[in-house]
Amino acid sequence: MRIAVVGTGYVGLVTGTCLAETGNEVVCVDINQKKVEMMQQGQLPIYEPGLEQLFHRNIAQGRLRFTTSLSEGIEEAKIIFLALPTPPGGNGAADLSYVLGAAADIAGLLTSYKVIVTKSTVPVGTADKVTAIMQQHIREGVSYAVVSNPEFLREGVAVEDFMKPDRVVVGTSDERARKLMAELYGPYVRQGNPIIFMDERSSELTKYAANSFLATKISFMNEIANLCERVGADVDMVRKGIGADERIGRRFLFAGIGYGGSCFPKDVQALAKSAEENHYDFKILDAVMDVNQTQKRMLVEKVSNYYQGDLSGKHFALWGLAFKPETDDIREAPALEIIDALLSAGATVSAFDPEGMNNVKALLGEKITFAENPYAALEGADALLIVTEWQLFRTPDFERVGSLLKAKVIFDGRNLYDIQKMIDCGFYYNSIGRKVVGREQVVESSKA
Repeated sequence: MRIAVVGTGYVGLVTGTCLAETGNEVVCVDINQKKVEMMQQGQLPIYEPGLEQLFHRNIAQGRLRFTTSLSEGIEEAKIIFLALPTPPGGNGAADLSYVLGAAADIAGLLTSYKVIVTKSTVPVGTADKVTAIMQQHIREGVSYAVVSNPEFLREGVAVEDFMKPDRVVVGTSDERARKLMAELYGPYVRQGNPIIFMDERSSELTKYAANSFLATKISFMNEIANLCERVGADVDMVRKGIGADERIGRRFLFAGIGYGGSCFPKDVQALAKSAEENHYDFKILDAVMDVNQTQKRMLVEKVSNYYQGDLSGKHFALWGLAFKPETDDIREAPALEIIDALLSAGATVSAFDPEGMNNVKALLGEKITFAENPYAALEGADALLIVTEWQLFRTPDFERVGSLLKAKVIFDGRNLYDIQKMIDCGFYYNSIGRKVVGREQVVESSKA
């Protein structure tokens, strides 16, 4: 099948590449000429595990192309995906200007029936708005269908999520579009996972509801972690105890320093705004956002308390900048708030991240130091802060870590290390929702 994907951001590029992998002919359209030229030359603009191989293979075999020309991109396509940004506006609502602008442009170019698919995360009622604006620009006698097809891609495993989805959600009232979408996604659900067809509005709400529920689980466990610290419980034990209940499940129950990225913060905020616009007070979502914002500052509070409120002249090593492992995405990353708070308190920072450093450099410039490897970041630091749970950080040489730091002090925002291991290695170790160990050893060694 011939497919067009308008927008080559994270969702658009993964979608286009994975659709090409099953034999479709895909043209990706983007207005950024430099970016298009880069992709035409075989260079990926994002980091996503597993994507590069598929990207190169499908370009080489002629199934994946890139252009800045919208008319060229959609000319022969049966299905046109809109994978455009929907950033939060000043009031928290999703900005639909990119989606609606593209829809208007596409409508003026159509000469035959095509399916227009909103792949972007959009609020309830967007399919109606896309239909309305297309109706203003469509040529007489040309028919089309507007379909909602939300994405459920997790950064770091997006290729696997697309190729083997838990489910595919399609919102449409058009039977012809339904058949085309079933044909398109058939190869991806051969193991029996469902394509769930529904109305457009329910499809749009499904995406926001899914991400908001997962964000709620994260914030709930962070609240439990904070309570654990006060009552002397261990959040890891609590997590295992409740995660074994199949009604709750094991995933998204890890305590930490809050969620970030391009989806959860934006989607929770947008759903809360949509509720507000429809005169409904969605109290849970307000609490989820408040807890998450507080949790992002938790690690700095622990650091500040340890140094009795005075961080001036202190130097800290940060392991991790991306909002999660296996991505270079720093949007809404807790690391950014942590760095800002440390710098504002008069401290300096040296950081290492396997993939996220270039993006942070572009944002912060020379405000912090970027290390060539994890150990280089530790040299001369007063303490180590664990911010992103990269596999690389899980089993370091603790003897080397201790020798490079001024004092054997670790603040772990992702609970990577075993408590007893930290005791045995002689570290002061302060994590999330677990007991603090080693204060006496560190205080005595610093006195000496």
